[in-house]
Amino acid sequence: MILVGDIGGTKTHLALFSSSKTQWLVQFEATYPSKNYASLEEVIQHFLVQAKPQQSIQAAGFGVAGPVIQAQCKITNLSWIITVAQLQQQLPTAKIFLINDLESIGLGIPHLPPAKLIALNPTATIQPGNKALIAAGTGLGESLLYWDGNQFHSIASEGGQVNFAPRDQREMELLHYWQQQFAHVSYEHVLSGPGLFNIYQFLKHSGYGEEPAWLTQQLNQLDPSAVIAEMGLGNNNKLCVQALDMLVSIYGAAAGNLALKFMALGGVYLGGGIAPKIVAKLQEGTFMRAFTDKGRFAQLLNTIPVYVILDPKAGLWGVAGYTIHQAYSLDSVSLVINDCHA
Repeated sequence: MILVGDIGGTKTHLALFSSSKTQWLVQFEATYPSKNYASLEEVIQHFLVQAKPQQSIQAAGFGVAGPVIQAQCKITNLSWIITVAQLQQQLPTAKIFLINDLESIGLGIPHLPPAKLIALNPTATIQPGNKALIAAGTGLGESLLYWDGNQFHSIASEGGQVNFAPRDQREMELLHYWQQQFAHVSYEHVLSGPGLFNIYQFLKHSGYGEEPAWLTQQLNQLDPSAVIAEMGLGNNNKLCVQALDMLVSIYGAAAGNLALKFMALGGVYLGGGIAPKIVAKLQEGTFMRAFTDKGRFAQLLNTIPVYVILDPKAGLWGVAGYTIHQAYSLDSVSLVINDCHA
């Protein structure tokens, strides 16, 4: 039996898998609000009380939202520090594995059925080669699936923290606006859930539209980024529409940059919590225009397929496959993904 987890700043998703001949099945899974717990160990303890595993846990793997350095990680948008040593004390019978959460999502892509992917440019076809992943949610992450000719290898990065590079006058104004408050303006500052609110604030304070009283009330009472996205999708407020359009354009440009950096002929995949919620906006054309707007390399980018990952558990499946492969030295891993959950 193995324990796996997808650990993020907003939620922690844990699952137990057991083997049946050549297949691995989910026995129990549950999701917890990360900020309600002082540590990952506390979440695991709660989970195991609920799950009541009937066998010893032989391996445990976790995809974590932050850089994994020397077997430990400080979660980027949370106060947790996760170490292999501490997890080993809590799970003494298990081999422990710690990887970046974007690596997990990347490794989950091969386990996803076609119904869990939406193509933004359906005429482009997958070619043999690398795949790239960019995921906007609570933060922004990027990773590479390197193709060696026989199999994929997932490589983590902290690409979301690189300098934001504006492409037009309004984006230059956006950069200048936030430079007054941040010493370093990263892509994550403008391409994430909080980033959507940052864009909205810039537009509002720069005179691009008016904020009505009803919208002010909703922004104060609810998650402002969720409100802006909903109003933007529904075309209910000029500022919200502009903010969402600007985020989508920045998202497309950043994904195109990643495709060129990694020569991702095998496709670019959009993970994270934002893309599945705004698929209709991503399909309107702004995203793909920004994706391919690379001068002489526009023709190349037109041949690279772009997909939205619809399965929020992709990272869980990825870290499960990785953990099983590492713990049992299996060449291939078959996961039976069912609807078992707490």
